[in-house]
Amino acid sequence: MSAPLDHATSARFLVEAQASRCHLGPWFAPVTECAEPGLPVWCARPYLPAVPLPTALAVHGGPFPDDTLRDLGTRLAGTIAIAHASGLAYAGVSPASVLLAGDGPRLTCFGAVRTAAEDGQPRSGLPGLEPGSLPPEQATGGRPRPPGDVYALGAVLAYAATGHTVPERDELPVMLRSLVPACLSRDPAARPQAIDVLQALSPDSPTSAPTSPVATVLDPEPAAHRMRLPGRVIAAIAQQSASVLAADVHRHSEGDG
Repeated sequence: MSAPLDHATSARFLVEAQASRCHLGPWFAPVTECAEPGLPVWCARPYLPAVPLPTALAVHGGPFPDDTLRDLGTRLAGTIAIAHASGLAYAGVSPASVLLAGDGPRLTCFGAVRTAAEDGQPRSGLPGLEPGSLPPEQATGGRPRPPGDVYALGAVLAYAATGHTVPERDELPVMLRSLVPACLSRDPAARPQAIDVLQALSPDSPTSAPTSPVATVLDPEPAAHRMRLPGRVIAAIAQQSASVLAADVHRHSEGDG
């Protein structure tokens, strides 16, 4: 990605790009390359066939079913919980920052709120920040902290379940009717922690040995842990993958000619 930015914003962008090289589990899209200081700013991540969450809802034709919501929520909450356990505030969670690949989501835009403006400066209305996902304390210039990530996570779950980020309680599916309003509390101290969201969305397994929810996020290999995506979303991802492969074959055939 690249963008024309003023000097101060460019400096913050590079700081966040460097910080997002960290490892936050399999559902985080880390930066692998970024611009050298003094050059126009950019950063890059490895390509993966995926569609943004808003596109996925449009392709599906409406909100996601419960099983997809649960899988999406556990993966995002687990990624955010890992960030918090590492002493980091993610500060960039929104529907547009969630990409859906064939095996599950990839969370992007690490540090977008910190990049947008310095602490103490209002961020509401700034380009690139979705107002429905921006915690009120950060919109007014407050320093990004973990409770803000939980607010943004609640907005993402609300969006995936209803098509918008600030729904009425009765619009939400039963499984989210208590959890999402708690995440969207205007009082940061009243919000649950990311690990609480993960626990609330993790299905009980009374017939098997207890497993740490974070361990499940970090080790998603078993087939039962693959994200359950609607068929039309899977088809859109497959079509993107096929288009990229066809373009690559065409490029190589032209080179051979």
